[in-house]
Amino acid sequence: MTNEDYMMLAVNKARQGIEAGQTPFGASIIKNGEVIACSHNRVWKETDPTAHAEINAIREAAKKIQSIDLGGSVMFTTCEPCPMCLTAIHWSKIEVVYYGATIADAESAGFQELRMPAKELAQKGGSLLKVERGPCIQECVALFRKWKDAGKNSSY
Repeated sequence: MTNEDYMMLAVNKARQGIEAGQTPFGASIIKNGEVIACSHNRVWKETDPTAHAEINAIREAAKKIQSIDLGGSVMFTTCEPCPMCLTAIHWSKIEVVYYGATIADAESAGFQELRMPAKELAQKGGSLLKVERGPCIQECVALFRKWKDAGKNSSY
């Protein structure tokens, strides 16, 4: 599979989340060419403000490999990680995170994001995590349009 395929797993998971009444975010984690987790945002479903797609994927991956050390893995997320998610990605030792949509894209859909670019936060914090804009940007940005077209709006 290619990086585009891995990002599209996250995109498709976000679409499932939208259909389930959740917000338009998805994330997948790959290690040694194997998909070890793929999840969407479940904040509203679980009444848990930490149930972001990236956090859910990290939880699933850690359970699957029975370790909190996800070193050697790569995350593909449909939107630039918020500071909470970026910190969790850092602590789990994921090596690279690729994102599609930006914080500005999320804001344009009504999400109240902290305006700290993920790459800048990782660098300022001294993290070894690589943060890069990834593939399938248009598909990731389109998730916000799909969500808005479904009559959704953010309450956070």
